[in-house]
Amino acid sequence: MGTVRKTITITEQQDAWIASRIAAGQYTNDSEAIRDLIRCEQDRSFHIETIRQFLIEGEESGEPERFDFAAFKRHKVAEHGWVPT
Repeated sequence: MGTVRKTITITEQQDAWIASRIAAGQYTNDSEAIRDLIRCEQDRSFHIETIRQFLIEGEESGEPERFDFAAFKRHKVAEHGWVPT
């Protein structure tokens, strides 16, 4: 995978945080730390978008139906032969 050189500006507090992660051995340099932060944000954004799509699907699937927990429990007990203690 190719790389692109970027110049960024960060606050002193952000720089100190990155330096502390490097000092702790979590990263070997600034670039590695920043790339990891970007990967984490990409992953977080993917999960948020996935949840958003499921919510849209649920909203578009029709009117909600009442959930009968007691019936569900009876069905699962019958299905698995489990007897509550």
